[in-house]
Amino acid sequence: MERVPTGVYGLDELIEGGFPRGRTVLLSGGCGTGKTIFSMQYLYKGIVDYGEPGVYVTIDERPELTRQDMLRFGWDLRSLEDQGKFRIVDLLRSRIGLPSEERYQLTTEITDIDRVILGIMQMAREIGAKRLVVDSLPALGVHVSDPSKVRDLVLKLSYMLRKDKLTSIFVSEVPEQQFGVGPMQFSKFGVEEYVADAVILLHYLGTSETEGGTKRTLYIRKMRATKHSEDIIPLYITDNGIRVENPEEAFKA
Repeated sequence: MERVPTGVYGLDELIEGGFPRGRTVLLSGGCGTGKTIFSMQYLYKGIVDYGEPGVYVTIDERPELTRQDMLRFGWDLRSLEDQGKFRIVDLLRSRIGLPSEERYQLTTEITDIDRVILGIMQMAREIGAKRLVVDSLPALGVHVSDPSKVRDLVLKLSYMLRKDKLTSIFVSEVPEQQFGVGPMQFSKFGVEEYVADAVILLHYLGTSETEGGTKRTLYIRKMRATKHSEDIIPLYITDNGIRVENPEEAFKA
């Protein structure tokens, strides 16, 4: 099984070296858990450290703000775009019905899901992308006329990405929740986790769940073809990006 290094410090050791090549990963979490940083670190490190071009499809955030935010970690996205190794594809303007000044955008109506998927695939093929992020899946899913068709949307998108051997992250949103208190929610619509090859939940611990230390954690619910950690993994957002710790080391007395 070929592995794709995640670029997230400390994570690959917990998942047999990285994500399985050509698979889809559902990355879910509440507000402030680090979803966008994790996704962009995966793309940025993929280009800089492993020579794998990447595409970031933004449906929720303005690309110029994302570029500014990532400079905080020393990640110059504009430079990678100028080198033809990276693209931010603007779907936000299409979603809200406003013109975009971005170099790469989809003018297709976002309700035309098939054309949106084909547009994303074309953007990825033009730079020979190996990695792709859709941020976020709920923002795309709400434009499916029939909610019961969300599963079909995720299946179709996953199939097309796998066909081109892209290793992809689908970002999703879940409400604040506590481990061990009621059933856990892993996606917005409740079907995405069954279609994705891997499910990673980012969590922000409440005051009743932690005493000191980091409040952010990472939990791997599933990862096909992988023997992975089943622990709640401490996660830190540092000046260099996201870092996770081996639970056995982090919680040593």
